[in-house]
Amino acid sequence: MRRALRLLPLPLSIAVCLPAWADEKPLNWNLCPATDVLPVFTDAPPADKAAAATRDQQPTDIEGDQLVGTTTVPEYQGNVALHRGDQFLGTDRLSFDTETGNYIAEGNVRYQDSSFRMLARRAEGNQESNTHKISDIKYQLVARRGNGVAESVDVQGSVGQMHRSTYTTCDPSQPVWKLVAPQIDVDNEEGFGTARNAILKIGNFPVMWAPWFKFPVDDRRQTGLLYPQLGMSGRNGFDYLQPIYLNLAPNYDDTLMPRYMSKRGFMLDNEFRYLYEGGRGELLTAYLPNDKLRDRDRGRAFYTGYHNVNSHWQARANLAWVSDERYVEDFANRLVGVTASNLQSQVGLYGTGENWTAGIMADRWQLTDYTLTEASLPYNRQPRLYINWDKPVLPWLETGIYAEAVRFTHDDINQKSIDSNGQYVRNGQVSRMDGGSRLDVKPYVSMPFSGAAWYVTPTLAWRYTAYELERGLADKVRADNLAAAGITNPTPEQLRGNASPTRSLPIASIDAGMYFDRETTLFGKSYLHTLEPRLFYLRTPYRDQSDLPIFDTRDFTFSWGQLFRDSRYTGADRQNDANQLTAALSTRFIDQKTGRERFSGSIGQILYFDDSRVVLPGQAPVEKGKSAWIADANYMLNDRWTLGATYQWDPKYKREDLASVRARYLMPNDGVINISYRYRINSGAPASATKEQRTLLEQADLSFLYPINPSWSLVGRYYYSLQDSKPLEIIGGVQWDSCCLAVRALARRYVRNREGEMNTAFQLEFVLKGLSSIGQDTDRTLRRAILGYNRDDLYLVPPSNTGAARDDYDPNQIP
Repeated sequence: MRRALRLLPLPLSIAVCLPAWADEKPLNWNLCPATDVLPVFTDAPPADKAAAATRDQQPTDIEGDQLVGTTTVPEYQGNVALHRGDQFLGTDRLSFDTETGNYIAEGNVRYQDSSFRMLARRAEGNQESNTHKISDIKYQLVARRGNGVAESVDVQGSVGQMHRSTYTTCDPSQPVWKLVAPQIDVDNEEGFGTARNAILKIGNFPVMWAPWFKFPVDDRRQTGLLYPQLGMSGRNGFDYLQPIYLNLAPNYDDTLMPRYMSKRGFMLDNEFRYLYEGGRGELLTAYLPNDKLRDRDRGRAFYTGYHNVNSHWQARANLAWVSDERYVEDFANRLVGVTASNLQSQVGLYGTGENWTAGIMADRWQLTDYTLTEASLPYNRQPRLYINWDKPVLPWLETGIYAEAVRFTHDDINQKSIDSNGQYVRNGQVSRMDGGSRLDVKPYVSMPFSGAAWYVTPTLAWRYTAYELERGLADKVRADNLAAAGITNPTPEQLRGNASPTRSLPIASIDAGMYFDRETTLFGKSYLHTLEPRLFYLRTPYRDQSDLPIFDTRDFTFSWGQLFRDSRYTGADRQNDANQLTAALSTRFIDQKTGRERFSGSIGQILYFDDSRVVLPGQAPVEKGKSAWIADANYMLNDRWTLGATYQWDPKYKREDLASVRARYLMPNDGVINISYRYRINSGAPASATKEQRTLLEQADLSFLYPINPSWSLVGRYYYSLQDSKPLEIIGGVQWDSCCLAVRALARRYVRNREGEMNTAFQLEFVLKGLSSIGQDTDRTLRRAILGYNRDDLYLVPPSNTGAARDDYDPNQIP
């Protein structure tokens, strides 16, 4: 028997109430039983998201073994089934009063759609008034894996009330955790629920009780408490943070984060976010009145945001401020916080088009290392204007220009001394640092010729740089030059520096290379083997640049990329003279079946035909001869083992300038082991220095995620400085994982400041899968310390740390 009828609007409040806290992060359900909590109903249609989107426009069909009763009150008996789109309702008996709208469904009431499955003993209500009552419910959320029971659900319109309900993502046979609430009110129209006397149980033990709280039941955000974070460390003591979320408007919100540290006192963090069609922003602030360890008020303010002016221009700001020079040391949890000695604030307007990029911006630096003075800070650029333009004129002709105008300023230097307690304190002496302006223009023309297996690119550029210096800086540059020349008693005329120095010179280069490939077989596997020789010739005449100040220029770290640049300096204050040829060779073995690069190797060297006399202050000229050899190799033994090495050997001094060896083993069950060794010399050290004096860093690093079994795993890192004979970071921890609960416990000891003082911290986190996590964010700590802790991180391409950003000004990059 078939008859068109509206599907009973079953109250699915239970499907969206307790699981509303579910994490968005993908979770591991591999330890869960393969069977469904509620078996799929065989007479229900298959899950169809397209049908779910249009269910309201589709009619309802009803079937049953027998139709009895009257025309006004029909009663269906035996295998009653209602279908509409992806929805299915089944029951043993259904009666429906067509005049009043009352209905009763009794016996094995079953409901299923694309995301929800339910069993109940009885359902009754009224279609016209949209009131319903369902009794003795068992439910399963198919998409989120949540399940639970409820004694009854009462619904009137968009408002529902659940009685004695539970929610868990665990299998009913192994209820590791469960959320229990005697009463939950759900308002689907307003988008929130209210739970009373809710209890979180782990096993049979209640671990958290909330007498009353509200939570969202859909994507709309709601004001309320977020889960707290707990920690323990040597510098903060017991650490408790309680986030309070404030949903102020659809496009902006605020999170208050009161924090108590037993060794420091109460601190208030705050995060304000806004979003609109043309941009977004975030403001982070913190205030700690009367830090008990520092005996002063402390705080910070960070802002990041952007605004899209139009399709070509965007305004961006990245502002940072801290109250004192030890704030970063005390409150940074990463090693980068130890090595950072300053904070940069920057605001600007940036544009990009088909053949150009441009920008106008300003920045400022703040000191964050109490052992240093403002003399260590870079110059502020206030303002800075740049434009990069390039355009192919013909297939074999390209022209372009780099141009930058910038005004450099610097904060005064407050000198420091060491007091009787060994502390750095300001002694009241203030020194002024003068600045100036700089214009740098570099037009160029390039002729790229290429074929299927070769290329030749000659480039000719002209670089002009002009300065307008404040008198104090011009005189200081001249005095430094006289001192370097050994003139001890200069006359006043000799001490007067050039306030408007300039530099102008041509730069010519030829970049050429070839590609050879062949098919070969190694160890029974087919590979594509390539050979890629490359030559790069650079010619730049010498110009005396001793009258030019040093604003933002330093030498690049000698590396593979430096073999093919037209300057060994970043910044415009120096352009080295050059008559040199780079010869390099790369080779690859590419698996023909998988396309994976099983082996890659590169080696290269620069041959200097003349001495390069342009240097930064305190450096020695680059002598005629050969540079250090640079070699790099990566070998994928199989799908689990990867080896890599980078090596630099200086034939002139017969010494290694850099050595880096790394190995990674991917274990089954997502385990990983990383081993690396890094050694680099200080290139500025004199040739007569010992190895210990030349060593800039020598470090060894071991990190791992080791699964003992499907539930237990060990995590750790041992990051050690061989140069200083002390660890930089030690992490040891254990993880326990089950179908629906994960627990991570970590102990961490790491260098907390430049003086090498250590800090010890403990982190504990409970991850209630499908609900939320309680404790500190251990996942973030482990992903930073253990490359491959999250396996997907291995396949991300990190940004280059030597190349320029698209909206940046880099006249030293080969066009």
